[in-house]
Amino acid sequence: MDLLTELLLAVNETLTAGNALTAVSLLLFNLTRNLNNRVAKAGAAVLACVTVAYVADAFISLEPERAAHEIASRLQWVGIAFVPATLAHLSDALLATTGLPSRGRRLRALRLLYFVGAGFLLAAAFSDSLFRFVLAGDELSIVAAPLFALYLLYFGLASGFAFYNVQRARKRCLTRASASRMAYLQIAFLTPALGIFPYSVLLNPGDEFSLFGLLLINTANIVIILMLLFLSYPLYFFGSDIPDRLVKKQLLDFLLRGPATGLIALAVVNFTAQATRILSLRGDNFTAPAVVGAVLLWQWFVSLALPYIEKLFIYRDEDGEQISKLQTLGDRVLTNSDLSQLIAATTESICDYLRIDRAFVISFERAQPEFISKVGSLGFDESQLLKETQLLEHSGEAQLAEPLHWRDYALIALHSNRVGSEGTQALPIGVLGVRNSSDELAEEVASGHLRAFIRRVETTLDDMRLQSEMYNLMEGLLPQFQMTRSRALQLEYRQAIHALPSHRALPERDELFEQVRAALRHYWGGSGITQSNLVKLKVVQSRIRQGDQTPVNALRKLLEDSISELRPQGERKMMSPEWTLYNILQLRFLENRKVREVARRLSMSEADLYRKQRVAIQAVTDLILQQERQQ
Repeated sequence: MDLLTELLLAVNETLTAGNALTAVSLLLFNLTRNLNNRVAKAGAAVLACVTVAYVADAFISLEPERAAHEIASRLQWVGIAFVPATLAHLSDALLATTGLPSRGRRLRALRLLYFVGAGFLLAAAFSDSLFRFVLAGDELSIVAAPLFALYLLYFGLASGFAFYNVQRARKRCLTRASASRMAYLQIAFLTPALGIFPYSVLLNPGDEFSLFGLLLINTANIVIILMLLFLSYPLYFFGSDIPDRLVKKQLLDFLLRGPATGLIALAVVNFTAQATRILSLRGDNFTAPAVVGAVLLWQWFVSLALPYIEKLFIYRDEDGEQISKLQTLGDRVLTNSDLSQLIAATTESICDYLRIDRAFVISFERAQPEFISKVGSLGFDESQLLKETQLLEHSGEAQLAEPLHWRDYALIALHSNRVGSEGTQALPIGVLGVRNSSDELAEEVASGHLRAFIRRVETTLDDMRLQSEMYNLMEGLLPQFQMTRSRALQLEYRQAIHALPSHRALPERDELFEQVRAALRHYWGGSGITQSNLVKLKVVQSRIRQGDQTPVNALRKLLEDSISELRPQGERKMMSPEWTLYNILQLRFLENRKVREVARRLSMSEADLYRKQRVAIQAVTDLILQQERQQ
């Protein structure tokens, strides 16, 4: 019996610390989400109360001195006193999402509950009117005092009021999904209050340390951990602007890698202390490697099992196939920097193979040819060569059988592996230049020994061109998606008449900024301007009616006029700070110049240019938003 009691005490310490760890983790996860939403803020308040109570309880389980024990017990009432009020606050926020905001009565009731909770906190902190401390053998226990009966009344009324509000909210849900989430909330809604309720004051002194008491407390702790996790699942959907699938994925990944890892580490620490007594080993010698091994094994298990867990609980049917394709795309796609490094490595391999010290690769991906890779000092004017290779790009010849000699370099035409628009002629995509004026190189090309390197450069340039097309398409289309999770919420719950969005509601500033940025980047053509939702703005529609313009031209003229409004008075100056925003917009978008060239002309780094470019686009966005308000 003593061994079983000692084991249950170790389990109790682990679960108590696990409750604290779970509450802290869920609170931190909540704080990183949309706290502008009322439900999210009220949920954070509930988790804060639970966190304070369980952290103090975990400290008490470490068996501190009597003075510290009493301070921690009183500190627990920061959570115990306010958790009924915060639950009522959360229930009111949930009811408001269904289109039934408070008309004053619920708000006054909430203020009264918080005021009463503050009174109980003061009573617990500075008096023994709520509970008092007694000794039960060597252990310190608490027993109820006369004022505790009033707390029971406050606890019951506040919890009942909160549960009733959630019931009303569940009945007002329109869709099956929203009703299911509200039902999940209702099942676990009172868990925080029931979990931190001070049951020990209702027991005889010392009963909480008996075998029956420990079994009861451990069972309750396990249920509380599970119910806290169950409560967090539907709660994080409110105010989220990402799909349900991503909410589930983020929460699952966070729980497995965060609280679960910490709980395993705590369990190993507590139970290895018991094992060291059995094995006659020093605890500090055995615990550290045991914890490290358990954490590593758990992370290894999560890495292997997480895809299957996600497929079981999150991705199903055709959704799983779509997500699999998107993940495969993410694994295959490389950035331009990655591809440039691959071309550079291939160019160096060519130099090693031919035993030369100079080589370069020129790409025709952009409007003007540019160097992608250079090995060694080339020793010539690069701009002159770019002009001559442009003739090679537009010559329309078939693939060259022999290299073209230019100075002491041999130029090898690079062609796309994809079929050209004519169906037979491959598209020229670049030039490989190697320092070799002899005829040996022609033999290498003819014999095919160098063909593997050339094919690798062609394939990489091909991928770079194809992925640039994909990036441009995504950059133009992503800002045009209008249906987000936050807007979908408006369809799932009954909204009051005055809460319905107005037909003339202005677009959100962040959403408008993304659309303006896409339109500017595709100013001279692309989906960012040809399929932009900005043409729906009244200011654009007005220009279409007045000037008999096409939607794209009207939008292009609006952007040009907005940029002109940022132009300072007087003669244009490239280095003047007051001209910076205008110059960036004019050079980058209206004149379609490259980032490197604009940064050089304005004497700033590329990173600084990107930061100021964002500020400039925000200024254009604000001007358009101001004009839209005036329509």
